Amino acid sequence: MGPLAGVRVLDLTTVVMGPYATQILADFGAEVVKVEPPGGDVMRYAWPFRNPGMGHIFLNANRNKRSIVLDLKQAAAREACLALAKKSDVLVYNIRPQAMARLKLSYKELQAANPKIIYVGCFGYSQRGPYAAKAAYDDLIQGAAGLPALLKMQGAETPRYAPIIVADRSVGQQVASAVSAALYYREKTGKGQRVDVPMFEHLLQIVLGEHLGGYTFEPQVGEPGYARMLAPDRRPYPTSDGYICALIYNDKQWQAFFGVIGRPEMMRAPEYATQEARSRNYGGAYAFVAAEMKKRTSAEWLEALERADIPVQRMNSLQDIVADPHLAATGFLKVVDHPSEGKIRSMAVPSEWSESAPEYRRHAPRLGEHTREVLREAGYAEEQIRKLVATGAAGVPPGGDIS
Repeated sequence: MGPLAGVRVLDLTTVVMGPYATQILADFGAEVVKVEPPGGDVMRYAWPFRNPGMGHIFLNANRNKRSIVLDLKQAAAREACLALAKKSDVLVYNIRPQAMARLKLSYKELQAANPKIIYVGCFGYSQRGPYAAKAAYDDLIQGAAGLPALLKMQGAETPRYAPIIVADRSVGQQVASAVSAALYYREKTGKGQRVDVPMFEHLLQIVLGEHLGGYTFEPQVGEPGYARMLAPDRRPYPTSDGYICALIYNDKQWQAFFGVIGRPEMMRAPEYATQEARSRNYGGAYAFVAAEMKKRTSAEWLEALERADIPVQRMNSLQDIVADPHLAATGFLKVVDHPSEGKIRSMAVPSEWSESAPEYRRHAPRLGEHTREVLREAGYAEEQIRKLVATGAAGVPPGGDIS
């Protein structure tokens, strides 16, 4: 049932970063209870969807979870949340810590209810700096971390955001990693703890890993930025009839490429002869390759470069990816039957295990689908549950729940 089987996670997250993190934990076998406000996670309503409240992004970030609706602004709902926390190993939230404190769900209060709980917050900025209380979304964190400026430096006409939710998803993976490490620490020591995972600082780990450049050294040696990444021609190469993606990187590959184009003597040119020389000339080197690529068709280049053992791949569209034969062979995009949404595509866990393999156990839940079930597990009697639902402190699906 997965490497985290038996771990109970209380998921107070919405949108993408937190739900993606807790889906990773759920895929790995953790029992995740998703606590939603009465209106539900906003990602439930991102088009396209078959039924309102079951949007495509929600379906792809909330499988293997159960959903309970609690209006945490009501005292009775907060008490129910604390009852769930007492039986949980981990609590994950992604609103600002100041908002958790206003809800009386701070680490101090959760620790009093469950001294061994691992209390994980994922939000915009470290709480030790002046940005602590700032709101944060993926676009804002991309901007703060310099991604639009880097795209402009590379040659984009105007600064642009990456067309994927890169901050939320990369930081979500860090959250899942942090939870796993904290669980291991608790296993060794018996101690729970608070873990903060700020988006800004974690995305900077990715950006500055290469782009700190000359600022790595004190005093400074050269400018910031990694020249290979910023070369204007580091992009899919236009061919005579389309595009291909190729990376000519080490000595062997450059020698092979010069052989393919009938110019073996170029390997002796000072600007190409060594890795260091090429690293000082990425702009010129990539421009040279770009000019050569226009002379043949994509099919001709794919055949020639593969024969020369030079890394090459066709440029896929989203439609190409869905039809990709490799993904079909590995079962990465599997069609499953969802009880309310019919047939949907679900992505496989992108790691393969010889033991304790993760698996698809639960469909992404309807809003409040498991409210009664989860409250019963927390020790609530049927009459208590009825009162919570009647007052709006807890919620169930309009068409009824699994009870």
